[in-house]
Amino acid sequence: MRKVMSSLFYTLDGVVEAPNRWQFGFDDDMGAALARLLDQQDAALLGRTTYSEWVEYWPTAADEPFASWINRVPKYVASTTLDSVDRWPNSTLIKGSLVDFVTDLRSQDGGAIGVWGSPTLVRTLFEHGLVDELQLQIHPVVGGGRLRRLFADDSMLAKLELIESEQTSGGVIIANYRQVPDR
Repeated sequence: MRKVMSSLFYTLDGVVEAPNRWQFGFDDDMGAALARLLDQQDAALLGRTTYSEWVEYWPTAADEPFASWINRVPKYVASTTLDSVDRWPNSTLIKGSLVDFVTDLRSQDGGAIGVWGSPTLVRTLFEHGLVDELQLQIHPVVGGGRLRRLFADDSMLAKLELIESEQTSGGVIIANYRQVPDR
């Protein structure tokens, strides 16, 4: 079975929105962690907002290795408001149940499936037990009260197990978690 892996930039207070406002750097250790993720993944899941922002940048970007990877792999876009994702090659709009689609995608042959950005999508998949690994790149910064956090105040209780962690030269903690199933 394929794994669904999410990687998010994250502040000490849980903010995931607008990392361009608070992320102070991307060091070589973060680049190495990104390369390890890309080596495992051969598909991407994106939410509507991430797709809409990224389709304006990544198809012509030269930021490697991510640009080549994201433009090459199949991209599956979760949206109930978009009519088409044809502007970005290798993109497919998910129709019908997101949970059914991802469950079916996980059962197919292939590498891991990355969820990039898309905190609302991550939250939905997490609530349905469909995120196998959650990587948080925790920056030593407080994002503030007006930016969206990964989990809402009324989120369900969920137990996580730390799989591995590392500190980058720039002070970012990269922590990989697995959700512990209810017993």
